[in-house]
Amino acid sequence: MGKTPGKIQWRISVPIYKNTAIWRQLGLAVGIPFGLVTLVIALSSGKSAYALYGLGLIAALLFFTWLFIMAVYRGKYEAEFVLDDKGVLCRTQAKQAKKNRITNALTIVLGLLSGKPAVAGAGMLAQSRQETLLKWKCVTKVNYKPKSHTILLRGGWTEQVALFCTEDNYAPVECE
Repeated sequence: MGKTPGKIQWRISVPIYKNTAIWRQLGLAVGIPFGLVTLVIALSSGKSAYALYGLGLIAALLFFTWLFIMAVYRGKYEAEFVLDDKGVLCRTQAKQAKKNRITNALTIVLGLLSGKPAVAGAGMLAQSRQETLLKWKCVTKVNYKPKSHTILLRGGWTEQVALFCTEDNYAPVECE
């Protein structure tokens, strides 16, 4: 996109399964909970066939999630960033945002129809994070990852933005 006085904007397509920052977040959000459930099932069930069935279901869920991400999103996170005097705006690019709206709406509706409010809530939470603004005055920690051209910004307890930069714009963004 380019730089204008006091403002830097760009779009980027980040491979989900090749970026270490995304892997770390997936590990926290998916790996730890499913790993703990798997560990509890494996340790507490002995050699029960039902335990193997449960572990198989977990493996199938993870596989079909991977397949869904590869089929619908081509394994990429399409993001755009705007840095200006207010802060950092991170949002999903329009084409992917449309796919996200459909997926999140289906999650909400199916969660409500199945009587599972936690599933519906997950869909609502996912939809609410399509655009995030982190104001400069709220940034408490900055972590630079020059090898992956990523800058991690942390604000409050739940405020975190990963700036996925291109090779060309990493240095100007780092200086900003």
